[in-house]
Amino acid sequence: MVEVYVASAFSKDNAGGNKAGLVFDRPDLSSVQKMAIAKELGYAETAFITESSEADFRLEYFTPTEEVPLCGHATIGTFAILKLLGKLSKSNYTIETKSGVLSIRVDSNGMVFMEQNKPTFFNEVALKSFNDCLDINLINDKLPIQVVSTGLKDILLPVKSTRDLQQLRPDFNVMTKLSKEQNVVGVHAFALEKTENNVTAICRNFAPLYDIDEESATGTSNCALACYLFKYVEKRSQYIFEQGYNLNSPSRIVVNLTTHDDTIDSVFVGGYGYLVEKKTLLV
Repeated sequence: MVEVYVASAFSKDNAGGNKAGLVFDRPDLSSVQKMAIAKELGYAETAFITESSEADFRLEYFTPTEEVPLCGHATIGTFAILKLLGKLSKSNYTIETKSGVLSIRVDSNGMVFMEQNKPTFFNEVALKSFNDCLDINLINDKLPIQVVSTGLKDILLPVKSTRDLQQLRPDFNVMTKLSKEQNVVGVHAFALEKTENNVTAICRNFAPLYDIDEESATGTSNCALACYLFKYVEKRSQYIFEQGYNLNSPSRIVVNLTTHDDTIDSVFVGGYGYLVEKKTLLV
């Protein structure tokens, strides 16, 4: 039997967010068992947290179909639950992941910030690549469509307006093929938004290659987006994104950048999380 916590991370007003399974202190589980647990839970990712000789904690992330090197919302959820369980005694931690050793900060209000890798900008993707995938009339051709990564590679897809974003109806079979061709996790579509609550963009994330047609909050993708916006749109130290509206699970993701001379020195993604439930699975 395996005890599993379900946390929702990047929640907005203690609701919504993106759910992830969390399994603590089970180093005996095999990769096959971990994948089976992730599949039974049915969430985009499940994190397995164990001791580490290189950091405070070791985190492994499994989708229902395979292991991935990093997952922002599962990490935020992990530390939200560790705080809830009274297992955090300081504000700064390190985690060992397949993407390297990363820093975690937990502020006094309980918001968890996770370090990402510095951005890598890859190739631009031609507009015509989306011809059979979705309505290209909705795409904002004033900005590049580009593959960017701060740990996981995504195609960043600018859309003309929030309304157009809501109307996207991707052909997921075509998008899966495109994701394979571009060697990316998926497509992160966004529309720039000027609002009173400082939201920078509204986003939708599609990763059908990993059996995730749409995800309500994605930390790594929004970090890539913040770096993209820093380069092409507006240089800021903080970007706030909202996601998940089409899934009726509104989420808020905060990305902080430290920079010098137009160079990004560090990237941190932050959000709140809460406990959804605790359950026991038979493995």
